Amino acid sequence: MIRNEYNPGSQVNLSGFYYFCRMKTNVKTVLVTGGSSGIGAATARLLCNAGMTVYAASRSGKAPEGYSLNGNMIPLVMDVNDAEAIAAVVERIVRERGSLDAVVCNAGNGIAGPIEETSIEEIEAQYSTTFYGVVKTVQACLPVFRRQGHGRVVTVSSVAALAPLPYQGYYSCVKAGILQLTKALAIETKGFGVQCCVVMPGDVKTGFTKARRVAQNTQREDSPYYKGCVKALAAMAKDERDGMRPEVIGKAILRQLQRKKMKPEVTPTFVYSLLVFLIRRLPQRLVLKVIGWMYS
Repeated sequence: MIRNEYNPGSQVNLSGFYYFCRMKTNVKTVLVTGGSSGIGAATARLLCNAGMTVYAASRSGKAPEGYSLNGNMIPLVMDVNDAEAIAAVVERIVRERGSLDAVVCNAGNGIAGPIEETSIEEIEAQYSTTFYGVVKTVQACLPVFRRQGHGRVVTVSSVAALAPLPYQGYYSCVKAGILQLTKALAIETKGFGVQCCVVMPGDVKTGFTKARRVAQNTQREDSPYYKGCVKALAAMAKDERDGMRPEVIGKAILRQLQRKKMKPEVTPTFVYSLLVFLIRRLPQRLVLKVIGWMYS
């Protein structure tokens, strides 16, 4: 049982859903990065409950939040910034399970601040985990997928990839990079039996809001961007606190792993799917004006 994201006071019985997934899936072993909390933890729990063996990787190596360990859930320490550590984990999985069927690239961080005042070091920290972490993880898994003749790559981008968020411009850049990387990867690896899907969440209620760092230079009240940044981040934090539960994203990922052919791109919930449609169709001047109004 999980809480209904649209009606937090009620619960949804997913036993039939899990049974259907067990009957349908060919995906047995999955590596999930950022698997100890938030979207990663919710995804790991749902995949495990659907009968898959899940290696939930994180820097802490802790079990996913709210989950009692069993033989199908294997938490492990892995830093997506460390290519050698990722390679060792992939080798371990293949040695223990005989194959690796899918990887869910979810690990990431957030740095907020105006483009002018965010230091190169802070920008590099944003790219290192959230973008290059995906690259390193995918590069470690692809040789296994090619040898097997099958494999699935699911990446977690964001609606922010299409909506340039003020004071989170670098975050939007990173998520846009993941979006295009995944689609290019789908073209390059199709001949090897590899399928790729990029998931585009909107606002999600996780610990990401509290963990988001603010550029050092913008924390000074004499910064010309200080008031605008504070106001915009307060609006974003409210949207995230009121956002969907991470299980909504986990269910979207699970559905794709069960499909015979994954969709190239998925935006969970009708509201955010409509938002993505409008961002892509409306005049960009209007889109920028609306976004500026939302966070000013």
